[in-house]
Amino acid sequence: MAADRRGKAATLALRRRLLSSSCRLFFPEDPIKIVRGQGQYMYDEQGAEYIDCINNVAHVGHCHPLVVQAAHEQNQVLNTNSRYLHDNIVDYAQRLSETLPEKLCVFYFLNSGSEANDLALRLARQYTGHWDVVVLDHAYHGHLSSLIDISPYKFRGLDGQKEWVHVAPLPDTYRGPYREDHPNPAVAYASEVKRVVSSVQEKGRKIAAFFAESLPSVGGQIIPPAGYFPEVAEHVRRAGGVFVADEIQVGFGRVGKHFWAFQLQGEDFVPDIVTMGKSIGNGHPVACVATTQAVARAFEATGVEYFNTFGGSPVSCAVGLAVLDVLEKEQLQAHAACVGSFLMELLGQQKAKHPIIGDIRGVGLFVGVDLIKDKATRTPATEEADYLVSRLKENYILLSTDGPGRNVLKFKPPMCFSLDNAQHVVAKLDAILTDMEEKMRSCETLRLQPEAALLSPPLEKMKHSTQIHYWDDGHDLQLTEEESH
Repeated sequence: MAADRRGKAATLALRRRLLSSSCRLFFPEDPIKIVRGQGQYMYDEQGAEYIDCINNVAHVGHCHPLVVQAAHEQNQVLNTNSRYLHDNIVDYAQRLSETLPEKLCVFYFLNSGSEANDLALRLARQYTGHWDVVVLDHAYHGHLSSLIDISPYKFRGLDGQKEWVHVAPLPDTYRGPYREDHPNPAVAYASEVKRVVSSVQEKGRKIAAFFAESLPSVGGQIIPPAGYFPEVAEHVRRAGGVFVADEIQVGFGRVGKHFWAFQLQGEDFVPDIVTMGKSIGNGHPVACVATTQAVARAFEATGVEYFNTFGGSPVSCAVGLAVLDVLEKEQLQAHAACVGSFLMELLGQQKAKHPIIGDIRGVGLFVGVDLIKDKATRTPATEEADYLVSRLKENYILLSTDGPGRNVLKFKPPMCFSLDNAQHVVAKLDAILTDMEEKMRSCETLRLQPEAALLSPPLEKMKHSTQIHYWDDGHDLQLTEEESH
């Protein structure tokens, strides 16, 4: 705890010296030094309390006492690999199986969501004997090389698209080619996948898998139209591939209506492989792949064992069991449905009031607020979103943006996020938007000024101006945002 007494500027200086600049901070113009978390709150070194609307990793709440206790008690007894018989791993697999469709009955335990998606890719290729993968545009599935290759969000800024990767349109009914006024967007978007698959086959290539987040997050908090996944699965399976549902961001009751987000697509829809991470361990590094007997047996037929040193350890499984216990005892799935519905209602009222809000979409505690420059073109209000998030931080609310235009406010708070929290956050959002609109009407300057103490002298002297545009009923107002870098 001695390091907590180090000043924020000193910590930042050490980070800049010792860590790569590619390891980015939230709020880089004025980063926060967080030293403690509890429930849906985080605390800085001065004791200031922030409402955490970002952290879907601390699924049942930061430092939940039952989860911490479970890890501590098991750590005092035994922590080793899964090559020894132990009750925790089989108890945990049994508990997970009770939440999933009956077909998904074989489990592999790992350390991270990236590892889970990498294993899912191996399973799919071994089972199908095929190599190619279909993914959604703007998707992100992990940081391993194999997953960068199937993540348009990443590969477009690196080596580009591999010949074995095929990209289908994001099923976005607000910005995509088939929108809210389309009579059947689910079938229309699924037909795009069918077109991609047919194009692959015409080239003599074969599909191993279709990968999709059950609710695309990096893509902008997207809610695929109901019925889309079953249609896609039919096209993919007919081509000999399997359907992989990435639940790393959205599983474990976050959507409220169901335990798993893929279940929003219909009771009869069952993926061939489901991957889990982040929330599964409430901050402890644990992940899981669930699949069918058929897929698992094909993988076993190679004769090569699957071994993960830390995956499925007694401590990891004790933590996983504790998370499931808390979800059940505190009825957090029902809580997510209730609070999420209330949050959507409050945000809907803001949409009617503030023209910058183009769309409110979400389910449970997975909600996106799409900010626009004008209603006709739905141009992303990127700079305005960045300014808004910084202003919210000044009001002790932690929120972030996502989407191809970095203009979608994303709500993925710990599941204990409350009705009072929702009311407070939306009230602050309303006040800041109202203030922004008043400044825009009077052409005042919107300023984001970092703390000078955190900046080295050469950087402190460097200034640049960014033009922020906002269209309100046809009027183009320009504002200058002076920002230190």
